Amino acid sequence: MIWTLKKRLYRTQQRVMKVASMVLPFPVPVLLTGPGSVRKLAENIKVRGLKNVLVVTDKVLMDLKLPEGLFDSLEENGVKYSVYDDVEPNPTIESVENGKKVYQKNKCDGIIGFGGGSAIDCAKIIGARLSNPFISVKRMKGLFRVILPIPPFFCVPTTAGTGSETTVAAVITDAATHEKFAINDLKLIPKIAVLDPELMVGLPPHITSTTGMDALTHAVEAYIGLNGSKFTDENAENATKLIFENLEEAYQNGDNLEARNNMALASFYAGAAFTRAYVGYVHAIAHNMGGLYGVPHGLANAIILPYVLEFCREEAEKKLAGLAIAGGIGTKGESEEELSHQFIEKVKTMNINMAIPTFIKELREEDIPLIAKRALDEAHPDYPVPRIMTLAECEELVGELMQ
Repeated sequence: MIWTLKKRLYRTQQRVMKVASMVLPFPVPVLLTGPGSVRKLAENIKVRGLKNVLVVTDKVLMDLKLPEGLFDSLEENGVKYSVYDDVEPNPTIESVENGKKVYQKNKCDGIIGFGGGSAIDCAKIIGARLSNPFISVKRMKGLFRVILPIPPFFCVPTTAGTGSETTVAAVITDAATHEKFAINDLKLIPKIAVLDPELMVGLPPHITSTTGMDALTHAVEAYIGLNGSKFTDENAENATKLIFENLEEAYQNGDNLEARNNMALASFYAGAAFTRAYVGYVHAIAHNMGGLYGVPHGLANAIILPYVLEFCREEAEKKLAGLAIAGGIGTKGESEEELSHQFIEKVKTMNINMAIPTFIKELREEDIPLIAKRALDEAHPDYPVPRIMTLAECEELVGELMQ
């Protein structure tokens, strides 16, 4: 009886959020696309009157000299820059606070997030803390807790996966508790996003595969959830089609600029879908794998996705069938049941073809109750999943991820 009432309460709140998402003024970033487009960003920053920006990135990208084109173009346009490159794969609250200090010390007036989702998310939260020094990172957790607008913010993704360049979300880890959580606010959407496939050519195959499956997870969870709209469905379908057609090619032939460009667009479309329609249990569980064990987010999503789809296949059958047709792996003459199975098998096959495992090797049995509890605390009531999990069901599913 109590569980039935809880589920009804969840669904009621989700319906309210669906209405709200349809009327909220979601900003859409200006897009700079195509090979070499990163050099156009400095011109746009200069036009906005900014004099000194903070570039938030990581040491790996600095060692690869990937930001040099951006740095050169900033200098050519008379824009000074400072670099904060201490972002970890799963950025922490401490990273945010240290980046905030660098911004203040150098008297910056804007922020560029350059890198994968970790760098961009860290940059977003640095901006939120700068404008809202009276609100701690922990207190920003959840929906619409960033009160004042962040400094002018720009994104240059170097992976095609997170979609962070167009979303309201930023994910952060509390190193003290190993809890990974999301901050969601319209103020975190950047002014400009640069989709430059040349920045992605050197990505290792395993990063290409897992970030690409991250984008697919965004599209799928947005599509099969109950809060979708015509806009989010179209974006999710476009993303799925592009990923099915280009991800394995980009994985096998990293210098294929067309495949890289299509994957960058797919990531953007998937981000536009899930930032309005939300995600689901895949992300809720994956966040905890990242927080507890440091498992890269894209890898965790790729592994968990088929398990969650199997769990909710019947409830999401019609939607999965629609995605199968949109992705070009089925026809309208087949039954929705057949198409939904085909879609899940396609996800599994892609994982196999790209050497993605079926288990999370770091997972410890004694952690399963904590992971399940934290995942459901994150998902309920915000995520409009097609089938609501009980704690026992979540523990069972997480247990299936063990080696």
